Amino acid sequence: MTRAYIALGSNLGDRLLNLGEARRRLSSLGPYVPGPIIETAALLPAEDPTPQPPYLNTVDALDTPVDAEFLFRLLKAVERLQGRRGSTTRWAPRIIDVDLVLHGDTVLRTPELTVPHPRMHERRFVLEPLAVLDPNVMHPVLHRSARQLLVSLERSSRPQRR
Repeated sequence: MTRAYIALGSNLGDRLLNLGEARRRLSSLGPYVPGPIIETAALLPAEDPTPQPPYLNTVDALDTPVDAEFLFRLLKAVERLQGRRGSTTRWAPRIIDVDLVLHGDTVLRTPELTVPHPRMHERRFVLEPLAVLDPNVMHPVLHRSARQLLVSLERSSRPQRR
């Protein structure tokens, strides 16, 4: 079994219900540990800065016997089952967003999937719940724990004194 960490987010409809349904589906795949839910502002792409509703985000743990690529396909199936359709706009509003953040110490880069998630260390909405759920989980490329990555991100986002 491999411990995988999965980021979930929703900013359309009943966000809490959407997360709960995704968690129900994911928990059927193996031993499952839910993380804390936080509310965050939506990231807005430069090409479409139209305001969006805030997200509910979390990171959950799943112990799984399947490899990262197969798990990724399962995660995308969960999104489709909940009504998510492909969007041509990056960071468009979503009923549900399910991303594979970490899969044990797997390091993988394919056209469809990069593990660990390539921007996880830049995203408070991933690091904050991950650091609560498992503060000592290590990023297999950066060799820093979730807690260390969160502290670094918080320091880098503080206004600098003159």
